[in-house]
Amino acid sequence: MTMVCHRPEGLEQLEAQTNFTKRELQVLYRGFKNECPSGVVNEETFKQIYAQFFPHGDASTYAHYLFHAFDTTQTGSVKFEDFVTALSILLRGTVHEKLRWTFNLYDINKDGYINKEEMMDIVKAIYDMMGKYTYPVLKEDTPRQHVDVFFQKMDKNKDGIVTLDEFLESCQEDDNIMRSLQLFQNVM
Repeated sequence: MTMVCHRPEGLEQLEAQTNFTKRELQVLYRGFKNECPSGVVNEETFKQIYAQFFPHGDASTYAHYLFHAFDTTQTGSVKFEDFVTALSILLRGTVHEKLRWTFNLYDINKDGYINKEEMMDIVKAIYDMMGKYTYPVLKEDTPRQHVDVFFQKMDKNKDGIVTLDEFLESCQEDDNIMRSLQLFQNVM
């Protein structure tokens, strides 16, 4: 069996498209190639890598959603360019870029809206990922309560769905969300 390898486009092009320096891109590429020698990662490998960060929980469902957010071309694989573009947004993007990316993650069916079912799936996946040893111990209805609070805050016109505009506006009005978006600003 032969392995097809993917070489990323030129570093200069990636440097222009992201908020990383050439040196940072080289470091990221070495790490990516170390985990994914073929230069691409499929969903199964992505889940295995992601699971290492959450040993006490089941990260597979959240990793599935995350993988599909990284796989913007819906090819079933994430190339280094896809990975570094998303990482650039999450670590160094503008508030608007980060919020748009997060909205896209939560909009599981990609219809341009977040409905309660999608938000429930995301929240359950986060709780599964954190594991049953979280403190304080979570009650069975905690995910539903979080979804209800999310919709009370975000669904401005109370139509049962959250649009990108509602999401952007609500997040920018929330000091906690805005602070959390700055947490990884200086990583790397």
